[in-house]
Amino acid sequence: MDHSLHNKLISFIWNIADDCLRDVYVRGKYRDVILPMVVLRRLDTLLELTKEAVLEEVAFQKEEMQATELDDEPLKAASGYVFYNTSKWTLKSLFNTATNNQQISLANFEEYLLGFSDNVKESIESFNLKSQIRHMASKQVLLDVVEKFVSPYINLTHETVEDPNGNKKPALTNLGIGYVFEELIRKFNEENNEEAGEHFTPREVIELMTHLVFDPVKDRLLLTMTV
Repeated sequence: MDHSLHNKLISFIWNIADDCLRDVYVRGKYRDVILPMVVLRRLDTLLELTKEAVLEEVAFQKEEMQATELDDEPLKAASGYVFYNTSKWTLKSLFNTATNNQQISLANFEEYLLGFSDNVKESIESFNLKSQIRHMASKQVLLDVVEKFVSPYINLTHETVEDPNGNKKPALTNLGIGYVFEELIRKFNEENNEEAGEHFTPREVIELMTHLVFDPVKDRLLLTMTV
């Protein structure tokens, strides 16, 4: 990614905290919301294209196979990744169908989180994200935060998109999202006067991000190693 575009993306995400969380969290706690939401939105964008295929597989297992527990492997195959979400929701649909009732929005958001595969749920639990969204809902800012992360003026997807003004937003590679995450951690540490290493990324998140980076190229890596 172009360095200036990368900085603009970081700045947009960084400003979400001041725009939405100023009266809800102390500054040192902003990262407890922003970092998991970056990860969540990235996973969300990756799964959007195969959402219908996953829902069809869920329906097949429940209705045709009469399954009481869903089989992981066909769901992974349907999503195209090592993770999936079986709920009807995406972050965009959560926002687009929201009402002024924060409790309904919270219930829908929790249903969305429960739809993820176990590996993503571990990351969600390590971030304590459920507590954060409940707190944001109680302070009437949950939808504000979601709105920022699904904004057409920010691109956390792996495809080039256009914003409403016709400006192209370049695709964000898996390596690129890693840099974004790393820079946000650095800025939060600096903001909180912490030394490098004082804030650690949860192990589950590192494992998941590693899958995102290497799974798409693992066949080429194996080929290179055997040559």
